Amino acid sequence: MDAEKRKRYEAIAAEVVRLAGGRDNILGVAHCATRLRLVLEDNDLADLKAMEEVDLVKGVFVAGDQLQIIFGAGLVNDVCQVLADSIHMDSMSLGDLKTKANKRMNPLQRAVKALSDVFIEIMPGILAAALLTGLSSVLGNLEFVENSPTLYGISTLINIASGAIFGFLPLCVAYSTVKRFGGRPIMGLVMGCIMLSGSLTDAYAAAQGTAEVTILHIFGLPVELVGFQGGIIVALLIGVVTAKLDIFFEKKVPEVVRLLVSPLLTTLTSSFLLFLIIGPVGRGLASGITAVLVWMTQNLGAFGYAAFSGVQQLIVITGLHHVFGAIESQLLVDTGRNFLNPLMSVAMTAQGGAVLGYLARNFKDARAKELCIPSFVSVLFGITEPALFGVNLRYRYPIIGGCIGGAIGGLVVYLTDLAALGFGTTVVPGIALADPANNGYVNYIIAHVIALAAGFLFAFLVGMVFDRKRQAAVGDGAAAGMTGTAAGAGSTNRAAVGAETANKGAAETAADSKASAVAAPAAEEIGAYANGQFAGIETVSDPTFAQKILGEGTAIVPADNRVYAPADAVVEMIADTKHAVTLRTSAGHGILIHVGIDTVKLEGRCFTLHVKEGQRVKKGDCILEADFAQIAAAGYDTVVCLIFAELAGGAGVKLEKAGKVSVGDPIAVIGG
Repeated sequence: MDAEKRKRYEAIAAEVVRLAGGRDNILGVAHCATRLRLVLEDNDLADLKAMEEVDLVKGVFVAGDQLQIIFGAGLVNDVCQVLADSIHMDSMSLGDLKTKANKRMNPLQRAVKALSDVFIEIMPGILAAALLTGLSSVLGNLEFVENSPTLYGISTLINIASGAIFGFLPLCVAYSTVKRFGGRPIMGLVMGCIMLSGSLTDAYAAAQGTAEVTILHIFGLPVELVGFQGGIIVALLIGVVTAKLDIFFEKKVPEVVRLLVSPLLTTLTSSFLLFLIIGPVGRGLASGITAVLVWMTQNLGAFGYAAFSGVQQLIVITGLHHVFGAIESQLLVDTGRNFLNPLMSVAMTAQGGAVLGYLARNFKDARAKELCIPSFVSVLFGITEPALFGVNLRYRYPIIGGCIGGAIGGLVVYLTDLAALGFGTTVVPGIALADPANNGYVNYIIAHVIALAAGFLFAFLVGMVFDRKRQAAVGDGAAAGMTGTAAGAGSTNRAAVGAETANKGAAETAADSKASAVAAPAAEEIGAYANGQFAGIETVSDPTFAQKILGEGTAIVPADNRVYAPADAVVEMIADTKHAVTLRTSAGHGILIHVGIDTVKLEGRCFTLHVKEGQRVKKGDCILEADFAQIAAAGYDTVVCLIFAELAGGAGVKLEKAGKVSVGDPIAVIGG
């Protein structure tokens, strides 16, 4: 690396460190084929928008527990090394970086983070179910819908769709949990199917005492054959166990019988643990919490009401809130009035208010609107999972504001002696169940408006407290980071150097392009680099590629395990994790071949290289093999992307092919 380049990269590194919250906020540094990856003490201290304006940065985002800064193939290697040198920190492997990210959090933070990761994966399905449930509830209460065969049929189908999604939610959670903890997602689906098997008594019917439960005796222990409908916590626990067992057996079982024996042992062991330990423990814990909360409302007066509605939505996280149906039924039989229904309803409304509080603090963020608005709409129909898992738990302070708002709403319910004459619907549709005695309808509206306003207000205020702490930390961290960066790089004014060299860098880039091409290159044909189905780069699931942040590209869904050189070229760079190769063609164009999406997490497993850096290859030479069956089984997209990352002489790209392709088929022409 020459002196001018290093100065430019040092200026970039200084800006990245400053905008990341300072040296003290950076816990780990690594890179993949195109992105610089940082683990931060607090991601909220990073100024992502300002970082997008840093020299040579093509995009910035936070994924999971890492801040990812897109530089592009080749360049990211140098920037990462300069940044690591400047803050006196060794560049890590991606595996070590992940371990570092986990260590920075305490057990509670890790649990909340894992919970958030699991539900973000399945959030689109939860949102769809919530909105369909709300629509079904509205249509079901309209007389003209019942009188029209077509509208009634549509309403029935909507009801079936929404009920099916929520009915199989534990299966989705088990799938997402196994994937989150490194197992093969299909094993999560298998365990989800077992949890909801038709051979088991329905959990809701068992809770209400309307179905007989079969009991087995295994090793002297009674085992109830009851399904796990609504058993979110059980699904989470068995998902973690299944993932760990799957990883263990995949390592220990000999390869010759692994495909048959490993999944068998994982499924069998997980099933026994589900029915003998995890299921009973999860149910017992949730039932105990439920019993305590009900006792509080019956024996502690106003405090009991406030406490119940304050934390009731936390029970929804466990999935055991369906137990309340049996309790509500008994209340109606014994007293004719159901005081739990309005308490749960105001608790839901307060969480909706917290969503609006978060939205108000982030109103300019398009992503916040995209998530918060449908989440709040679903709350209006009594479905809070999208709000809880998609917003409030994810960003921490809204859940606090929502619980406080719920407690205040519960106090209003107690003071107005509000109750319901049935159960099953809440929030907006729930007004139909309100006991009209003592101005019940008016009090229902008042209690919900107060809960909504309180949830909004306290989420907003708690968010302000969080921001003050972050701003204080930003000041301290930035000062420390600038000092550390200056010392590490041996310069007292790195920003000035960056400004001074920016124009030189631009000229240098142009000069490099000219030097590599010598003159404006002639047309160069790019051939198919795999057998399979050709697709537009816009269709891939990685936004960096789909949005063409790194340049124009193509994608092929492979039909076999080999990836080939698309043109005569020199191998410039091979990722440590073997999933990406950069080539420099004869005409001087830089091409990135990226195998799979997020396959960097496999850390080289499933890949076999047939080339090395500096090697010359001919068009059609095999450059690597990938076990796409194993990659798919691990839950990763197998699409192979080719990115035209650096075109010499300002050349353009014309795509030539669509549909099925074989190796060497012309798929693009550069220049000419």
